[in-house]
Amino acid sequence: MTNTRARVTPLAYTDAEIATLDLPGGPLSITRGIGSGLARRAGDAPGIFWAIGDRGPNLKIGPAVKLYGLTVVACHTDAEGAKVMPRPDIGPALSELRIDGDTITLLRTLPLRGRSGATLSGLPTPGGANSVSEPAIALDGTILAPDPSGADTEGVAAAPDGGFWVADEYGPSLFRVAADGAVLARWVPSGTEDLFAGADYPVVGALPAIAARRQINRGVEALALSDDGAWLYLAFQSPLAHPDAEAHRMARHVRIWKMDTATGTVVAQYLYPFDPPETFRRDCALGAVDWSDLKVSELVLLAPDRLLILERGSATTKLYAVQLDPAHETSPELLDDATRPTLEQLSADGLIGDLALTKTLILDTDDLPEIDADLEGLIVLSPNTLLLVNDNDFGTEGVQTRFWRVKLAADLPFGQVERERF
Repeated sequence: MTNTRARVTPLAYTDAEIATLDLPGGPLSITRGIGSGLARRAGDAPGIFWAIGDRGPNLKIGPAVKLYGLTVVACHTDAEGAKVMPRPDIGPALSELRIDGDTITLLRTLPLRGRSGATLSGLPTPGGANSVSEPAIALDGTILAPDPSGADTEGVAAAPDGGFWVADEYGPSLFRVAADGAVLARWVPSGTEDLFAGADYPVVGALPAIAARRQINRGVEALALSDDGAWLYLAFQSPLAHPDAEAHRMARHVRIWKMDTATGTVVAQYLYPFDPPETFRRDCALGAVDWSDLKVSELVLLAPDRLLILERGSATTKLYAVQLDPAHETSPELLDDATRPTLEQLSADGLIGDLALTKTLILDTDDLPEIDADLEGLIVLSPNTLLLVNDNDFGTEGVQTRFWRVKLAADLPFGQVERERF
């Protein structure tokens, strides 16, 4: 379909089947999840790109009961962030894919592995004072024990040395991963290292302590990396729960960090402003939309300090370009966990002023009804062409992975030198 903004082409892709479980309400088919994040590496062969799935197959309590007759888990309905994990052994994995014409092919999958060689589970990590653990529920209704090595991977950046940076919601944390999927290190918020005691890889408290203030199930969601691997750009999925969940619920801005990959130092912090909830038209047609329903799910680096950002509700997705300039850097003390009022409190009270980044709209899927909901992955194929993917949640609710190639009416706003990257 063609409109004034873009031309959309759905691409052919077939989900890889992993397992089928016989449950009281019928069979549960588990397929490979690859739609949590996408990345390209400048040195890879033409058409090659990478994807990350999340923690593994999981179900919210409602669908587990309604779709699969798992009435034994209904007692956990009111547990915040609770997920049924029917196969916790199927954990985070990277996937290599190739786009050829209108077809995408899965070439190989690399499960993330610890130094013992064992694959990582998708089980939650232990919680602490400022780090709440999401409950993971077994098929028999019991609560699964936390795993200090577990991860809920949501974003990926492909490094020039052949390895990867992977974003995790649980810690929240960053994984440094080798080209074969082996975890080299996990960076966690300073002061939370003891929560990961016994992890199957080195754990380093390299991230600012304030990261542990993430809202439950809303940790680090999106990554982008400079071509030389020196700078990592990180976005939280939602405002932090800092100092409390009310600040998260009312805040209207998300923190973006520019980090030194050698040390983990946050060299600059920025605030990305959400669009008003009422502008997410498809979401509003399904029910009320609050500020806390909005998320950032992907970053792409267009040029030095210039990002393409995927902002979404559930049904509606918007793509915005932003320039990270010094005038919009927050003061260093706003990275300090002890500072009051917090950025989230200032945001909730409408006191951010001109500090928020300026956004340029690139795409709004409310104008493109042929693109589905739950978009989480994005890469740039050429100066005017994007690739989008939905998150199929490992097929647990019957959703298939779908890709869309989107040709824009005009080139993306990046510099002449950087155009050659694509």
